[in-house]
Amino acid sequence: MKITILSLFPDMFTGFLNESIIKRAIDKKLIEIEIINFRDYSHLNNKQVDDTPYGGGSGMVLRVEPIFECLDEIKTKESYVIMMCPTGKTYHQSKAKELIHKKHLIILCGHYEGFDERVKSLCDEIISIGDYILTGGEIPAMVVTDSIVRLIGGVITEESLETESFNDNLLDYPVYTKPAEYRGLKVPEILLSGDHKKISEYRKEEQVRVTKENRPDIL
Repeated sequence: MKITILSLFPDMFTGFLNESIIKRAIDKKLIEIEIINFRDYSHLNNKQVDDTPYGGGSGMVLRVEPIFECLDEIKTKESYVIMMCPTGKTYHQSKAKELIHKKHLIILCGHYEGFDERVKSLCDEIISIGDYILTGGEIPAMVVTDSIVRLIGGVITEESLETESFNDNLLDYPVYTKPAEYRGLKVPEILLSGDHKKISEYRKEEQVRVTKENRPDIL
């Protein structure tokens, strides 16, 4: 699988691509991730990519030409283009599981007052990571990329994937590790019992409890 991210601020991805699970997945060649600065496709003086909005208003709008010309060069029949934008559908784990089957994802990161509306004609889907405003689409693009990469076979263990939050519309159960007691706070006795059947039942009950208390909307 290949993920191409179009951004005006490629250096924002340096740490993201060179740490932890993402780096290991790249090193193992389980995923290819490239960052393209679409400023390189501007034909204007000083590589300008934005301009004032028609009709007036505050802020600057990203011009159509650099995006169109960049996609002309990199897009293939296997490409699936996503725009990160607050107007899109809210991102969920189910969408990550859907996108994992795409051979080539292209993610557009907006900035300033956003893209010229005509850029949307190039997109297969518009995605938002939540009902709040960020300074640009780089962090949302990292969120989407991270959620997809970890689902690729060999990136993390199958057991970890099976017991994660949002599987079966439930949040994950509470987890504990050593020591068994710290400052009067104890690990539930059932987890120390060695009875794996009872532990499994306890964890399922805890998933339901945690979900009811924190996210009843997903039950």
